[in-house]
Amino acid sequence: MNTLELLERLVAFPSVSADGNLPIIGFIETFLRERGATVERVTDAGGRKAGLLARIGPAGDGGVLLSGHTDVVPVTGQDWSREPFRLTRDGARVYGRGTTDMKGFVAAALAAAGQAAGQAAGQGLMRPLLLSLSWDEELGCLGIRQMIDRVIPVLGRPEYGIVGEPTLMRVANGHKGKGAYLATCRGTAGHSAMAPRFCNALHLAADFVGVLRAEQTRLMAEGARDAAYDVTCSTVHAGRMAGGVALNIVPDSATVAFEIRHLAEEPVAGILDNIRAGAARAVAAAGHPAAAIEIVETNLYPGLDTPAGAEVVGRVAALAGDTDRIKVAYGTEAGFFAAKGIPTVVCGPGSMDQGHQPDEFIDLSQLAACDAMLDRLVRGLCR
Repeated sequence: MNTLELLERLVAFPSVSADGNLPIIGFIETFLRERGATVERVTDAGGRKAGLLARIGPAGDGGVLLSGHTDVVPVTGQDWSREPFRLTRDGARVYGRGTTDMKGFVAAALAAAGQAAGQAAGQGLMRPLLLSLSWDEELGCLGIRQMIDRVIPVLGRPEYGIVGEPTLMRVANGHKGKGAYLATCRGTAGHSAMAPRFCNALHLAADFVGVLRAEQTRLMAEGARDAAYDVTCSTVHAGRMAGGVALNIVPDSATVAFEIRHLAEEPVAGILDNIRAGAARAVAAAGHPAAAIEIVETNLYPGLDTPAGAEVVGRVAALAGDTDRIKVAYGTEAGFFAAKGIPTVVCGPGSMDQGHQPDEFIDLSQLAACDAMLDRLVRGLCR
């Protein structure tokens, strides 16, 4: 099967993160096993989702790791003009959920696995082609967190890795890390007619949002800078705020969900310390013994900061035929591999401008460019 045929099959699986992904994993596992791959399935605690680690070629260290995720974002509430889970072609584009993010790359990687299997059968593959396919990347890299400790024991240590998120086939050697948090603000409940007698948790939450805004202002004025990013500094963002049960009741609890996206040279811990200090000041200013703000981490994934001069950057740039070095605004699983000592970059077909959008599409020229890169990669594994 070629890349386009595989993409048609992959798009037909509605592997939305909120649902299970076992049907698409089953298809991929069968495809790989039929081609002689050694495959290990890694299943989540609930048994509804899984990822795959696969090797084609000789065992042991070496070879190249291709990494992708099988989940996609929902289509609910989006205005699609065509069936999202059926691949349709219009001119030089193909449409469907996940075509760009990132079933296009997964399809190309599977096609490359088929090519590598043919080489292995003919005793031409000197080093292995390795695959890591995860779940729940769209929910904050949850699947790879459960898979990462199995990668090297199962596959051996790769020479380097390529995470195929969409970069228009340019080599991305960096992205920011992310921490997600929930702040719970405590107060006291009471009748709104006597509101000043009570501690309004929503007011305290509003003060906490002010703390987040102040930290963002500080980061923009004094924080680290990296000109390779569109937004050159670390960022703080309040995404959700909730509290209260009725208009005439002073709320005794409110929550603020927020995130920190940080540059590599500005660890998330330091930014969070500033926010905690600001929260303490807001609690003190509330002047009530019941006032409190509790902050808990809900998710955390590492950034990627592969040096531009690293060997992996030059090797993948040569394979991709593009010498651009970029850094991307979105997070990926690449930082997990880099943290295990696997030199890693991000390079894949399509543009994230189309990711998560209604009528998501990918240009056929991008799939062709990815096929060409992986063809050169497989042929290189034969030497």
